[in-house]
Amino acid sequence: MYQKHTCVVNASGLHARPATGFVNCAKQYQSQITVENENTGKSADAKSVLRLMTLALAKGTPVTVRAEGEDEQRAVDELVAFIEAGAGE
Repeated sequence: MYQKHTCVVNASGLHARPATGFVNCAKQYQSQITVENENTGKSADAKSVLRLMTLALAKGTPVTVRAEGEDEQRAVDELVAFIEAGAGE
């Protein structure tokens, strides 16, 4: 398993549009990927928009992105970069 910590930086958090972009990115990888809201301890499948949105990832929320599988490091690195770049907004 490979994981990284980061914080949501875009002003409106990971609402529907950026969550969809995140999920589309995650679906490119074979690994199982989860996202955890470090404030609540809740986690969700990174390949499901609805589950990801239940985490209520607002600006400043610390998150952990975890993956397990053959492309785990590439997946986590790209998804963390997506969040740190403002989630497409």
